[in-house]
Amino acid sequence: MKKAAVSHHEVEVRELRADPELAVAYLKAAMASLDDPEDRAAGLLALRTVAEAYGGLGAVAAEAGISRESLYRALSPRGNPTLKTLVAVLKTVGMRLSVEPEHRESA
Repeated sequence: MKKAAVSHHEVEVRELRADPELAVAYLKAAMASLDDPEDRAAGLLALRTVAEAYGGLGAVAAEAGISRESLYRALSPRGNPTLKTLVAVLKTVGMRLSVEPEHRESA
């Protein structure tokens, strides 16, 4: 009998659900990509993965007061979520938006 294959995404969701500190570090790293229009999809998909780990997109959308369809669109590779949506989703998964100084190399 063959063992059912588990996708990388499913393993990732399980690990993020089991380790909130990992979820924060994962999202912090991915959110840095939002600064780069060429790499913005990575940050949005990471937030989508964290939302999946914390109850699924439908439940997160309902708790955040957003329609499920709107959340799917906002957190798609070509999404462009509003600040209100980002803050609501982060709050729903137990996180918040914060600001850090940009690390620039000195000349």
